[in-house]
Amino acid sequence: MSEPIRLSKRVIELTGCSRREAELYIEGGWVTVNGVVIDEPQFKVLEHKVALLPNASPAPLASVTLLLNLPADMEANAVTLLSAASRWADDQTDIRPLKGHFTHLSSALPLQRQASGLLVFTQDWRTRRKLTDDAAKLEQEYVVEVAGTIAADGLERMRRGLRIKGQELPPAKVSWQNETHLRFPLKNPQPVQIVAMCEAVGLKVLSMKRIRIGGVPMGKLPAGQWRYLAAGERF
Repeated sequence: MSEPIRLSKRVIELTGCSRREAELYIEGGWVTVNGVVIDEPQFKVLEHKVALLPNASPAPLASVTLLLNLPADMEANAVTLLSAASRWADDQTDIRPLKGHFTHLSSALPLQRQASGLLVFTQDWRTRRKLTDDAAKLEQEYVVEVAGTIAADGLERMRRGLRIKGQELPPAKVSWQNETHLRFPLKNPQPVQIVAMCEAVGLKVLSMKRIRIGGVPMGKLPAGQWRYLAAGERF
């Protein structure tokens, strides 16, 4: 062999499979080149040792959902943080990160404006539909750093439901986490709802972070890193 060829062609020669099956083997992370998994069918090989891992299957890559802890002021560039290098080292799933996991991702349930924290990116149409169709039912929890002195009845007013610029806001189970941080569990909040609620009772928002969507918490996921949604987790 004197000219490099595509890895997919070498897999065809090795297994006798079809071109599509060869691509599925490679994209599924089942093919090694000199002992290293390569998941790009167009990768060029020459005198390399190409092999299939045990239990290899030419099945389409399963759809995945990624949970990202977005740092402050990074919302416009969130997708740039999704790579194999930024996966959380303590991710408890046994999913192998593959190039195909970072394509055709869509986000759902945007953060409050200027907020950081939990963002969801998914390839799974069922997850996307759940987050879209059930947005009004899913509770989103934010931790909000505030400054100023809250009105004497401010907390109770937020719990009963505020009226802001002619709009009635539903009751909210707001509580103090500590002297400077409030917890806001809200269903389908408007883009600037938390800031408006705080200002209505004399508080200024310094920062806010979403820490949970439905039954899925962000937990100890570090800022700027992501993990896979585990099989048993449900929004």
